[in-house]
Amino acid sequence: MNVPPNVDISICSFSFHRLLAAGKQDIFQYIHDCKSLGCTQLDPWNAHLSQLESGSEVLHAGKNPGESHHLTAADDVYLERVKAEADKVGLPFGCIAVDGAHIYEEQEDARRTNREKAYRWIGVAAKLGAKQIRIDAGGPAVLTDEVLAVIADGYRDLVARAEAVGVEVLMENHWGPSRNPDQVVRIMEAVPRLGLLFDSYNWEPGKQAEGWMKCAKYARLSHIKTFVFNDEGEELTQNIASFCRLLLKINYTGSWGVESVPRDGDEFAAARRTVELITRSIRSAAPSRVGGGIQ
Repeated sequence: MNVPPNVDISICSFSFHRLLAAGKQDIFQYIHDCKSLGCTQLDPWNAHLSQLESGSEVLHAGKNPGESHHLTAADDVYLERVKAEADKVGLPFGCIAVDGAHIYEEQEDARRTNREKAYRWIGVAAKLGAKQIRIDAGGPAVLTDEVLAVIADGYRDLVARAEAVGVEVLMENHWGPSRNPDQVVRIMEAVPRLGLLFDSYNWEPGKQAEGWMKCAKYARLSHIKTFVFNDEGEELTQNIASFCRLLLKINYTGSWGVESVPRDGDEFAAARRTVELITRSIRSAAPSRVGGGIQ
């Protein structure tokens, strides 16, 4: 894969969740697939690092990120094997996208349970040498002052704990209140050291353009979502080239992250096409800067 120099490319392993559910990929195969597709870092979804009993658990987590409490981190011996395999192929861990450890729950005991899971996943990130961890805000679609106070307090706790082991905490515009651009801004402003995993697609209906314009400045990592390609390799549901131009305009320095969810079911081909599309978009938008400053 002809990725431009000095451009970091990663694939969130959720892009392969159907392969994982079918038993056709595990974390070790994911590592090798990322290498073959030209990635410069590994961004696993935590289902790839969890103790799973069936493929249905993977599919349930994929469709219901707020109900992913069954995603439990594998033991340290297994994680040592994972780290050794990544080291062997020469790919560092970037961001672990964690479902099932979100901040907000109505009941205090549920919040405590999720917080302990978040602590465990921060430990996993540190053990793997990951730079970042994504933990969702959770909560209802409408961000009241009371809900914001809980979310902000929770993130401050996680940010401090993660920073102590060299890991940056990210929130993603994903579900609950984080699909509304103004609410994303409120959360980010309330927790200054919190970063944003900037997803191109996960916005309330009619709010995508607003989300791009208001929230791009907080981006520390991106998820470039793709669903359907034409024969020329263009994505038909979003203007990916415009998304890339926006990130270049703000001097984005994070990894260009793939999160492909192909409607035809061919996950490997969709990931490859998305890497190619991102690469073309960057080259077209800033040909003079490729190889000389884009990170």
